[in-house]
Amino acid sequence: MTGEIFNANPTVYALSKRSTRKSKFEAGQSLWVDELDQPKLTDESDIEPIDQDEIFDLIRSIADPEHPNSLEELRVVSAEQIEIGHNHILVEFTPTVPHCGMSTLIGLSIRVRLMRSLPQRFKVDIRVKPGSHQSELAVNKQLNDKERVAAALENATLVGTLEKCLEPVGEHGSL
Repeated sequence: MTGEIFNANPTVYALSKRSTRKSKFEAGQSLWVDELDQPKLTDESDIEPIDQDEIFDLIRSIADPEHPNSLEELRVVSAEQIEIGHNHILVEFTPTVPHCGMSTLIGLSIRVRLMRSLPQRFKVDIRVKPGSHQSELAVNKQLNDKERVAAALENATLVGTLEKCLEPVGEHGSL
């Protein structure tokens, strides 16, 4: 993405140990949930539980919109910032700087990855870690407003940028 760089020199951290799970994304399959491929569940006991590590595996490789690094490498996301409840997932993320202008795009990238990867039964909330952004309330409101998210996903330019963020790090061109 062209324009102002909000954090010209971010700290890059070592990656945590990769999960032994082979996600659909790593197997080269589509990240879109296909309802026809979903097994028919007879009762709630057939529902497979999901955990923090599984959600983290889905979002760790999202590319930062400003840098050639993953959100995990910049410690924008971590497994500890994910809470799982009954059909509810809360993901907090930490922008690299308090005035990060890419926070909404990062949060939207996380939301889109989870929307494409999880069954529809999950309610997903995306939030900026409390105290980590100067416009925390505005960013949180925008990321969790269905109408605003839908409107953003109708913007072809924004969707193109999102798709680049969702490509594995190192495989996308200049954002």
